[in-house]
Amino acid sequence: MNLATLLPANQVLCGPETGSKKRSLELLSELLAKSIPKIPQEDIFKGLLQRERLGSTALGKGVAIPHTRLANITSPTMAMIKLDKGIEYDAPDGQPVDILFALAVPEDSDSNHLKILASLAEMLANHEFVNELRSNYNCNALYELLSNWRPHRAA
Repeated sequence: MNLATLLPANQVLCGPETGSKKRSLELLSELLAKSIPKIPQEDIFKGLLQRERLGSTALGKGVAIPHTRLANITSPTMAMIKLDKGIEYDAPDGQPVDILFALAVPEDSDSNHLKILASLAEMLANHEFVNELRSNYNCNALYELLSNWRPHRAA
């Protein structure tokens, strides 16, 4: 699966200092709202926050994939932030999170939602790729790197 088709370039942000999980989720919801203007940003934020209350979406090694299902959207969309300084995120390994990918999918999304999460998890499990993400401080270069990533197996 080519994740770049779900991630507009204007929804990739480098270098913000959010200082907290909550502020990071707010920022991600603002970015996601660019693709789904008919959904209030506050509703997107609430959805991300509710999912986090079920359990942390941190994968460990400094990465997290907060996600939500939303009524009244027809296709999935993503946003990404790469923080200059990691934040406390209740990660399973206790490490601060500095790379966050947010995903919003239609409320009735089924296996496609899981395929997207699996592709993201595969990409973020690639330590070499994650190190490349961390070493990029230019949003355009970061987006280009994300656009060129391909899974090792068909999704």
